[in-house]
Amino acid sequence: MLATAPVTTMLPVIDMARARDFYENRLGFVAGGLKADGKFAYRCAGGATLALFPKPEGTKAEHTAVSFQVQDIDAAIAALKARGVVFEDYDFPDFKTVNHVCVLGAEKAAWFKDTEGNFLCIHQDIA
Repeated sequence: MLATAPVTTMLPVIDMARARDFYENRLGFVAGGLKADGKFAYRCAGGATLALFPKPEGTKAEHTAVSFQVQDIDAAIAALKARGVVFEDYDFPDFKTVNHVCVLGAEKAAWFKDTEGNFLCIHQDIA
């Protein structure tokens, strides 16, 4: 029953203005509007929604909160870096990025944080 329902990803933000600036001016999201409950929503591909909600104490999640599939990860990284996005780099024995990209089985992935500390990812399938 839920498999066909539109999905909303909820991201906590400490500073709504700062977060909106990042999502709109760095990531290119088109403002969707402020909801009565204080959330700010963005429409995404496939009927999904990304919603920012105020949370004064923030969050400390150590995992990827949202991952966006891209067709060309290198081009996406270049475009995002040109807009001021800073990518994370990792160098662990079983998990290493090269030019910000880690190959994970059948996909390439790269991570960055939003202004509020949420981990975001872009990924590309590699048949």
